[in-house]
Amino acid sequence: MGLLPDQFWDTWDSYIEWSLDLGLPGLGILSFTEAVLQPIPPEALTLPMFLDAQGQPMAIFLIWLVVTLTSVAGAVVGWWLGKILGRNFAERIINKKHIVRLDNLIDRYGSAGIFIAALSPIPYKALAWIAGMGEMDKRQFIIAGMWGRGLRFGVQGIVIGVWGDQLLKFLASPLVWIVLTVISLIVFLPAMRWWDSLLDEEE
Repeated sequence: MGLLPDQFWDTWDSYIEWSLDLGLPGLGILSFTEAVLQPIPPEALTLPMFLDAQGQPMAIFLIWLVVTLTSVAGAVVGWWLGKILGRNFAERIINKKHIVRLDNLIDRYGSAGIFIAALSPIPYKALAWIAGMGEMDKRQFIIAGMWGRGLRFGVQGIVIGVWGDQLLKFLASPLVWIVLTVISLIVFLPAMRWWDSLLDEEE
């Protein structure tokens, strides 16, 4: 019998709690597996961990180091799986439109495309598989991933680990949310047009 939606989310909530209880090892496990297979982003742990580590530069650095290295290590496993198992297998587990978009992302931008995916909400695990399928240079893949993931989690560490409480107070203002919504729309709409343009070659 398959899991019902509530049971599904209860399972993942339990996994998050278990990982959080383990501290840095739990963060490493979640981050590594997310970059290979499972859907829970590292932010499920990094955000509360950075918040708890406010005023502790070494703790913030260790969280950043663990999540960055394990995320890239997981992506390398994804790259290897993509290379070994090939496109036919990937098409069974990855939506075809994602494959087309990410194929084009790598073709058009190369290692810069990996950097974009590592930094953004683009599914990094899927890109890792596709980079392996296309036999993208592993060294370039790792370097671009380190830069992208390092910047993504580094910004979180600085903003939340240093200014977490002040940020929460700042976000309590309705005016701030209105401004952020407007800015998000200005950024989101062109980003969506660009993301859709990555299907052009297929269609």
